[in-house]
Amino acid sequence: MRIKYNRVSSQIQTGLRFEADTEKYDLTLLEKVSGAIKFRDRPNKTQQLIQLVESGQVKELVVEEQSRLGRNTGDVIQTLEWLDRHEVNVVVRNLGIQSRPNGKKNPIWKMISAVMSSLYELELENIKERTQTGRMIYVQKGGVLGRPAGSQESDRDFLQKEVSILILKYLSKGMTMREVSKLTSSSTRTIQKVKRIAQKHKMLAE
Repeated sequence: MRIKYNRVSSQIQTGLRFEADTEKYDLTLLEKVSGAIKFRDRPNKTQQLIQLVESGQVKELVVEEQSRLGRNTGDVIQTLEWLDRHEVNVVVRNLGIQSRPNGKKNPIWKMISAVMSSLYELELENIKERTQTGRMIYVQKGGVLGRPAGSQESDRDFLQKEVSILILKYLSKGMTMREVSKLTSSSTRTIQKVKRIAQKHKMLAE
């Protein structure tokens, strides 16, 4: 199979920018999840891809750019090595390179992929820093963060959030709040809220 894997960082993004690619694929997958989440921990479409790769059905995986696989250098390299073990040819469209052109390993692939992964991870850190700075300036000018006064978020909406789903997944595995906090970059307050609501609706043992 020849598969196109697209990823956007939030549920409200549509992935329309990927429609410029008019090539034919056996399957096109769109995952809505942060690139900071490890590849194997992603839900939905990524799990479908993992199953197809491990069953030997995937011959070629196409991504628009390497950051679609992730923004953590170590995790991306592990993912690429895993794909290589299954002899999957990875095509990165914006760079015009392949890991296994004509079924043979590309000698410069490993070097280029490592460099690009490091750059994407640095870009993510810069985005976080700019966002934090923007919030600080907004608050200093009298702005108020959070939902508008009087608005409420239902338990269902809260638990359907991408980060809540991941937190619940790790909690159900018996992980500590500190471990979950590290894996999801969430505060213990958020984790406690997920746990409390999940227990309230019998989704998690007390």
